[in-house]
Amino acid sequence: MTLFRDMRYPTARELAVTARVLADEHPELARLRQVGSSRAGRPLWLLSAGERTGPRDALVVAGAHANEPVGGATVLALARRVLREPALRAAGSWHFLLCADPDGAALHRTPRPFTLLDYHRNFFRPPGPEQPEWAPSLLPPDRLPPETRVLLDVIDEVRPLLQVSLHGTDLGGSWVQLTRDIPGLAEPFGKSAAELRIPVETSASDAAGWSSPGPGIFVMPDPGGGGAEVFHPEDTRLSTWYHVHRHGGTTAIVEVPMWAGDLVDDPAPHPDPRGALRVLAARLTEDARRVAEVLAAARPGLPRDDSALLRAVDWTLALIPALTEQWRDGAPPEATAAYVGSVEAFAWRLALRAAAMLLRVLRAAGHPAAPGLDRLVTGWCTEFGARFEARWVPVATQVEHQARTAVAAYGKLTAVSG
Repeated sequence: MTLFRDMRYPTARELAVTARVLADEHPELARLRQVGSSRAGRPLWLLSAGERTGPRDALVVAGAHANEPVGGATVLALARRVLREPALRAAGSWHFLLCADPDGAALHRTPRPFTLLDYHRNFFRPPGPEQPEWAPSLLPPDRLPPETRVLLDVIDEVRPLLQVSLHGTDLGGSWVQLTRDIPGLAEPFGKSAAELRIPVETSASDAAGWSSPGPGIFVMPDPGGGGAEVFHPEDTRLSTWYHVHRHGGTTAIVEVPMWAGDLVDDPAPHPDPRGALRVLAARLTEDARRVAEVLAAARPGLPRDDSALLRAVDWTLALIPALTEQWRDGAPPEATAAYVGSVEAFAWRLALRAAAMLLRVLRAAGHPAAPGLDRLVTGWCTEFGARFEARWVPVATQVEHQARTAVAAYGKLTAVSG
């Protein structure tokens, strides 16, 4: 299955409509049902495909991060494939949560971005406590958002052998994070990336210090152990990803880029990783200062500060000081060029995201600071793309790689489970 036709990212409503058509076309195999509602009352839909459910079912989650829309297109491609190929559902049924955060998806509106600037014009990524998968790592159980409670309930109902969480990155490469190792996954994952000309993040900054059984494959630390990731205040071990462990399952997070950048795919040792990270820390600090100054000057004339966009701006800017302090402390031993490239991409996107979301607020309010911030966002998008020699990865290619990886992971696990 290779999908090279033109595609765009479907909206949450389009996902539900298409899933309803699939369920109507295959009444003996597919069922679509609402499993809950978002904070704003939007429905959360689960599409199930297969003759029976059991201990070797798969759960695929799309749309957990609003700014990573590829997962919706991938769940539809996977659902069609499962319905078309009996061998894929021979071991168990597949369940697809079509969009885990429909409220966030309604705010991040980029159905077919042509440039990084297009992507950031309508950018939105909610604060960590409002992200369905991350919320349990940041909030007590009685304060979890409804989207998180729905996801946890679905996991407890399905009890999946494999949960696949579909994610994406704006610019960089592809990688997979696992809550437990899936032996043999590196080979089909790497083969797919090579065939589709997608770089592999061999030293993803999100997985710094984690074990790596193969290029682009990273295994998270065990719950209760050391080694939580470096670059986020969240602890992956408290996320919904680990909730499947109580049912004997494994989670695979499949990341794929919208724009490819080969700087993240170079395994050669970096000549001066400590110096490079100090430079990145200084630049990110300065970029964040510029955004924070615009925000501070404009805030008195803006709508109330609890708007989703402003909460997200504040959250993003608050991440930066601790992050840059860690970078100033130095790089891990034997850091590769790929690792420094991954960190550099992370540095580019943080201040840019904060600026892009603030720009949306300023433009909506008709604030006089909007044109100046618009020029800054435009310039940063241009520099980011040029630095990484960004090349667009067609949506169909992103979908193909995610779908191949999900099917490969499921195949490896079902083969082991008998």
